[in-house]
Amino acid sequence: MSDTLTAPAPAAAVPTRTDAPMLSVRGVKTFYGNIMALKGVDVDVYKGEIVTLIGSNGAGKSTLMMTIFGQPRAREGSIVYEGRDITQVPTHEIAQLKIAQSPEGRRIFPRMTVFENLQMGASVDGFAHFDEDLLKVFTLFPRLKERINQRGGTLSGGEQQMLAIGRALMSRPRLLMLDEPSLGLAPLIVRQIFDAIRELNRSEGLTVFLVEQNAFHALKLAHRGYVLVNGLVTLSGEGKELLERPEVRAAYLEGGAH
Repeated sequence: MSDTLTAPAPAAAVPTRTDAPMLSVRGVKTFYGNIMALKGVDVDVYKGEIVTLIGSNGAGKSTLMMTIFGQPRAREGSIVYEGRDITQVPTHEIAQLKIAQSPEGRRIFPRMTVFENLQMGASVDGFAHFDEDLLKVFTLFPRLKERINQRGGTLSGGEQQMLAIGRALMSRPRLLMLDEPSLGLAPLIVRQIFDAIRELNRSEGLTVFLVEQNAFHALKLAHRGYVLVNGLVTLSGEGKELLERPEVRAAYLEGGAH
């Protein structure tokens, strides 16, 4: 996405790492039928980090996100979360482990109101902190409070993305996985979304794994990043370092903000 607005401020300094990653993906191979979509992917996400995975359309970014959540399953390799191998754990059990996903395409419940969508997110946490979490989401995204009784399907694209992220936050995740949160949105709304992600990480220490085509915004925001090309990680490093790599600039920043 070409964007002439000022980029969001970068994330905080890279957090001090613990001995083991919160999320560790090792040698993961995922297939659709006989087609290998992921060809042995290694990715680490440490507690308190924002980590981004960038790559062109069809590189396998969303496939990795879905594989972590168990649909589709990794045919080879391992996925370890907080010391537990979740490679073969059912998706509904993964959600109970305080991992929340805001999927590509938003996938809100269109016939439900904003309030009801947020209730669905809170159900994972048993509604234990519903009022407190609802206030947090409305503080982060005031537009949702204004639309509280409006059906999700009648919201704008940007409002639906805010709702998808808000629904994920209502489950009180320790790891928030966001798949293409800027896709199809106007630059101003993109800025608001990325500002919200940065604020969650800074104020609450929320760990975020971000899949994005908007490489400029993602790498400015992230502590670390990975570049995925045809199902393989080809580059990794701190976000600001990857922004300066000529091959990254040539492949993902041409015509965008520099």
